[in-house]
Amino acid sequence: MTATINRRTLLTAAGSAALLGSAGAAYGGAASPADLLRGGWKPSRADKALVGRWARDTWRSLVAMTDERTGLPADNIGESVSNPVRSKYTSPTNIGGYLWSTVVAKQLGLISPQESLRRITQTLTTMRNVVHHQPSGMFFNWYDEATGEVLRVDPDGTKPITPFVSSVDNGWFACALLVVRNAEPRARALADSLLNKMNFAYYYNPAVRPGGLMRGGFFETPPPDEETDKGNHAGTGPDVYYRKFHYDTCNTEARIAGYVGFALGQVPATQYFATYRTFPDSCDWSWVEQKPKGVHRTYLGLDVFEGTYEYRGMRLVPSWGGDMFESLMPDLFVPEATWAPNSWGINHPLTVRAHIEHGLEEAKYGYWGFSPASNPKGGYSVYGVDAIGMDPNGYPSDLEATNFDAGFEGCREGTNPNPAYGDGVVTPHAAFLAMEYAPRQAIENLRRIETNLHAYGAGGFYDSVAVKSGLIAKRYLSLDQAMVMGAIGNVFGGNVIRRSFADRRTERGIRPVIGMERFESGLV
Repeated sequence: MTATINRRTLLTAAGSAALLGSAGAAYGGAASPADLLRGGWKPSRADKALVGRWARDTWRSLVAMTDERTGLPADNIGESVSNPVRSKYTSPTNIGGYLWSTVVAKQLGLISPQESLRRITQTLTTMRNVVHHQPSGMFFNWYDEATGEVLRVDPDGTKPITPFVSSVDNGWFACALLVVRNAEPRARALADSLLNKMNFAYYYNPAVRPGGLMRGGFFETPPPDEETDKGNHAGTGPDVYYRKFHYDTCNTEARIAGYVGFALGQVPATQYFATYRTFPDSCDWSWVEQKPKGVHRTYLGLDVFEGTYEYRGMRLVPSWGGDMFESLMPDLFVPEATWAPNSWGINHPLTVRAHIEHGLEEAKYGYWGFSPASNPKGGYSVYGVDAIGMDPNGYPSDLEATNFDAGFEGCREGTNPNPAYGDGVVTPHAAFLAMEYAPRQAIENLRRIETNLHAYGAGGFYDSVAVKSGLIAKRYLSLDQAMVMGAIGNVFGGNVIRRSFADRRTERGIRPVIGMERFESGLV
């Protein structure tokens, strides 16, 4: 393995921060963390041709998913892109993914500016007319992509549901609107007509703990099968019925809802520091798979335990499941490594390195990149590097669901500190997310997944593949394909997604918050 992230360049958190030096300059400067950590990598002509083909095919799958009348993408389709069988449901995340993918397709020359504008305008016009929660400006979780109607039966078609308004799903849709308004000025007024009505204060609960946390979401009407908290954090419109769940960890995809709230001036910065980097290191928390180590620091008057997990000579802030999606999807939009060089600027490349080492060296799959995706045996499953996740049940990296448990020093012994791994499941979109930090390795890994594992079709990479049995999940998920497009757009399209998202307003709202923190991440 070629070590673009190595022990000479990432000796400690402080050493890494010193290495990055001028990387604190505005994003797009000559010395971004990615530039330094990639070892001066520049794409070759062959790289551009290969990744360009992947982008064209991936875009083909997104076009196949999208209803011609509404401009809404289905959640997923099967193997065929010429005669697609659409899922008959979609979400704000999927719709946002299609919008930012359209921006990337234009940037890469896959479609004309006129087609880009037509597609974006069609989708936004549909969203302006769909039923949604009007007081908050937020959208329900499930719509029929062919009609734009709110689903009142679950996507499996098995039981009635009460429409739910998710903080994270609306966060991704808002990200897409922020990208569109800058990348496609002719659609700015239409994007702003939706964005300006979105109020993320609806999700912010200031009372749950000092600093406040973001709720998972709410129902407009009380669900018959779930206990809820009736209330209204924003103080506008009628009360809603909150799901009792809050997002209380930092390194998850859910941080995007807080980021958007900061950017729009609707959520206080204390929310960021109210979330756990790891759970505490006392025996009361020994149900997790590893005892964290760290120090306490104070930000905005809040005590933060800067905990880290250890994995193969690295210390890093874990995500819930140890997957690429949680750690790196927000980084598609927020230039976290640049705006927060002493925290995410160290943690992200270490996360990528952990995935590479797990796949190639520890589990010896021969391939790497693990995130929630379609299960090659059918259905949907979570995948990750279990040792860098907090979930006690683990996000496994194989079909056997092999669980890692190191124990909790001084409190309990580990149940499986040295697991034997089985049929590894790699998810191509995870390798694309890593491309920012390990481009050579990511491109080679993906090339081998296509060539050796044959997990590739007319719409690009299939959603997952089991490396030993060769089982392939031969379908395309709209969110996973949109992550592929977003990653390509940043690495090969001039940072088009980050550049469009990170305007002065978002930088002013987010950068000072995340930039003040120092993780304890680094090499042991």
